[in-house]
Amino acid sequence: MIDRTLTEEIVDLGRYDEKFYAIVGRGDENVKYFSKVFDVRIVPRGTELIIKGEEEKVRRFVSFIRAVLSRLDRENMTAKEVRDYAKDYLSKVESKDLAEEEIILVTHRKKAIVPKTPTQRRYVEAIRSNEIVFGVGPAGTGKTYLAMAMALAHLKDQKVNKIILTRPAVEAGEKLGFLPGTIAEKVDPYLRPLYDALYDMVDYDKAAYMLERNIIEIAPLAFMRGRTLNDAFIILDEAQNATREQMKMFLTRIGFGSKVVVTGDITQIDLPKKEHSGLLEALRILRGIEGIAFVWFSQEDVVRHPIVAKIIEAYEAYERGADKAQEEEGREEEDRGEGP
Repeated sequence: MIDRTLTEEIVDLGRYDEKFYAIVGRGDENVKYFSKVFDVRIVPRGTELIIKGEEEKVRRFVSFIRAVLSRLDRENMTAKEVRDYAKDYLSKVESKDLAEEEIILVTHRKKAIVPKTPTQRRYVEAIRSNEIVFGVGPAGTGKTYLAMAMALAHLKDQKVNKIILTRPAVEAGEKLGFLPGTIAEKVDPYLRPLYDALYDMVDYDKAAYMLERNIIEIAPLAFMRGRTLNDAFIILDEAQNATREQMKMFLTRIGFGSKVVVTGDITQIDLPKKEHSGLLEALRILRGIEGIAFVWFSQEDVVRHPIVAKIIEAYEAYERGADKAQEEEGREEEDRGEGP
């Protein structure tokens, strides 16, 4: 049961002199921000912060302030960096809370796989509650990894009989059949991210056994025509590179007792320009159908190294700037009479 007892704490920041403003911010902007995100009342009084609210929330904010003070003993931080640190701190606390509430799977290395962001949690709940789930967003947000964990959990609990992993092999196209080797060997490079997730969760020998017995099956998207997939957990990865025809074909293969997760990043479409993305079309026409859910991830859900989120943000800012510069250049050409 959650403790909602009201309490009050006082934190003295006097010994931090100019660093005091890194915590409270210009015009107390950080104090207002902290009050909102930690859901407590913060009253600045001289060099003190008086924190009032529910005991658990006050305790959490005081722990955060102590963590900030510890960092300020080691390094300088701006007011914005302190705000960003608050977001990271809450994310970690939230992850810990989620871990206590729910573990999807325990890997062979005894690592517990849990959703680490609110969006990831919605994603997992959507997979549990729907026959088909579309997870859309940038790389590193856990779309494929969590889908694999859910698939293995379903297999372990005998909710499905097999796992099918599929992905468009865009670069190979119709020439896939002319490449040497088995189907698995032909598409192996394109399915490598799925294998990486699998081997991270299951020891190599067990994974090899399940692959050999077709308990886990690799199924190139182009080779799925004509099949009906019953009692299976099916993951279609990199779905933005599926054509309209492939996506329709794939979605109509689903049989009884099956669960489907479709993942993709609509900003990374590698199809030839004449081809239309089946994922984009599906996102438009399948809304409102009972049993189908859509979960949208953002850079805030990136759970790889922290620098990955910054790289994504930098590229997005650059692309926005490039688009703006192109528009301005076009207007200048029109003003000079050089435009069309």
